[in-house]
Amino acid sequence: MKIVTVAEMVQIEKASDAAGHSYDAMMELAGRAVAAATLRHMQPWNSRGGVLVLVGPGNNGGDGLVAARYLRRWDQQHAINIYSWKRTPDGDPNYAAVQQRGIPIVHAEDDPDFAQLASLLVGADVVIDALLGTGVSRPIGGSLAELLAVVHRSMPSEMHDSPAEVDGDNPESAARAVRPAADYDFLHRAPDIARTVPQFVAVDCPSGLNCNSGALDPAALRADLTVTFANPKIGHFVGDGPAACGRLEVADIGTDPALAGAVPVALATPALAKRLLPDRPVSANKGTFGKALVVAGSVNYCGAAHLACAAAYRAGAGLVTAGVAASVQPLLAAGLVETTWLPLPEQDGVLSPAAVDVLLDGLHGYAALLVGPGLTQRAAAVQFVHGLLRSGGEALQRVSLVLDADALNALAPISETHNVLPAGAVLTPHPGEMARLCGCTTAEVQADRIGLARRKAVEWNAVVLLKGA
Repeated sequence: MKIVTVAEMVQIEKASDAAGHSYDAMMELAGRAVAAATLRHMQPWNSRGGVLVLVGPGNNGGDGLVAARYLRRWDQQHAINIYSWKRTPDGDPNYAAVQQRGIPIVHAEDDPDFAQLASLLVGADVVIDALLGTGVSRPIGGSLAELLAVVHRSMPSEMHDSPAEVDGDNPESAARAVRPAADYDFLHRAPDIARTVPQFVAVDCPSGLNCNSGALDPAALRADLTVTFANPKIGHFVGDGPAACGRLEVADIGTDPALAGAVPVALATPALAKRLLPDRPVSANKGTFGKALVVAGSVNYCGAAHLACAAAYRAGAGLVTAGVAASVQPLLAAGLVETTWLPLPEQDGVLSPAAVDVLLDGLHGYAALLVGPGLTQRAAAVQFVHGLLRSGGEALQRVSLVLDADALNALAPISETHNVLPAGAVLTPHPGEMARLCGCTTAEVQADRIGLARRKAVEWNAVVLLKGA
């Protein structure tokens, strides 16, 4: 599943329209998917309240109008109301359609003090945000900011701080066009949406979220459920995006997935990981699954070595060896009963430069080498990391090398990082470590997480896994 920028999504929709799948058809599928997802998540409450659809002047508002129409068709028990900027039925068939179905519409222009909006919010269990969508590029102001302030005041006090073939008459069929399946649930974990009232459903993205950067306008609405279309957007996953979106679902609106083929950013899902992991035959033994050597820990950070070794087993390694300061090994042995040990030379509880030769001599036969967690930034440990990278040569080329934590801190002062890293090394920095590696600030890292990680991966000829969001 490709993750797109706003501009890339515009081009995908444009190409789809040119290929014969019209904008109107995409809007129809989008609105129907929002309605289906809303009913699927909200029906179990058996509430007696209604649904209020906030409709903006653009295409996002059009999606909201379609959603209102399907909600009215599928749910005759609850009130469906629309609060909208004025639109005209001429040239706007979705607006005409909701009028024909008798769905009440209040126009923002006729409600200057937002009293009618406040009244509608009192009776709403669900608010569908179809105001702005992905087009936010400047701060929210004017009447829209005032409207959003009224909506915010309706929230419970604790919230202030913070082509598918479907049957048009069947919401369950329409729901099959929405793909919340395990591929997406793990990203924004909110499988059981909290039972506060009103609940907010965002159409494509919460109004006020920048879908390129993940920046969130102070006036923005945070959603309990976000239904996006065709492809998730970068802003759903970075910055404030995950917290603002709540549960994220991706709806099929009939665009050909091949149209996103050239997009360079993709989503790593559990389903993808399952396909990539090797099979584990019934007849296998620990030797079948490879050996991992973990160089980690120090007298003050024993837990880092413990966690790293346990994680290596959890990830599927058949045999894990801990390369630790000799004095630290007895502190860990009782808790890591399956782990084998490579005691290494030390200075006062941290690895010393003399550990390099011992480690390289013992590296034969290992498929993976992790270096860094809990080593400390003391001089001896830093010299050990430098010595290992500069003299590891072919021995490091033969293993999958992962550098984390203090190995990255030791690497940061080296001006030509690519000259000391073996090709294909895996670096796993958090934003602060990435800033040190790149000679910039953490804020600069966070402002361009994906772009910076991609550029440095190319520059260093490495795999860069930038932690966080």
